[in-house]
Amino acid sequence: MDNIKVLLAEDESALAHIVRESLEERNFKVILCANGEQALEQYARHKPDILALDVMMPKIDGFEVAKRIRETDITTPIIFITARSQVKDVVAGFELGANDYLKKPFSVEELIVRIKSLLRDKRAVITQKQNKDNDLIRIGNLTFNPTKNTIFYNDTTVHLTSRESAVLNHLCQPDMESVPRKVLLQNIWGNDSIFNARSLDVFITKLRRHLEADPNIQLINIRGIGYKLVW
Repeated sequence: MDNIKVLLAEDESALAHIVRESLEERNFKVILCANGEQALEQYARHKPDILALDVMMPKIDGFEVAKRIRETDITTPIIFITARSQVKDVVAGFELGANDYLKKPFSVEELIVRIKSLLRDKRAVITQKQNKDNDLIRIGNLTFNPTKNTIFYNDTTVHLTSRESAVLNHLCQPDMESVPRKVLLQNIWGNDSIFNARSLDVFITKLRRHLEADPNIQLINIRGIGYKLVW
């Protein structure tokens, strides 16, 4: 994964330059923006592989930047970088289409791990689309396409993020009585930290909303174990 193009939007100048220099030393190409307005302009100009957005920025905040980008682009991964870590803020970020959430202070090594993990997810989906374009899964009256990250029902198509699709795909695997939380966290996020566990809770809530189109579908929380999808 050499020459990954990262759009970094961070208004703390010292932190921004430290992160940029550290990434560039590791062969990343960094597009540095000091506010949300610049981030939108540079995104349109350069089409980066991934975006790392500070939430609290002048002119346009990170949440609004992500919201505008997601109106036309649901595939480019977005990581929020912020000192805000309350559950409501995490939920708000994922509701807007974020793929990950990194709390300040953080190490550049952790940022790199998360960038590469998200890009592997994206490239795996692209490969699956190329190789298994007709790979469909029936869930009650819904049709789930894990290669296109969509749910289809009654002439309506719902687009999922790559993480939503990955979670649902795990829950749909045959012969699975239940899927342990730890399995989802390890396989999709890479570890079962408390922060990632909160992220999983957000994705489970979003999936339940998507699946409400068929009232017979239930995503059951099995206390102390994980989840089970039944219909």
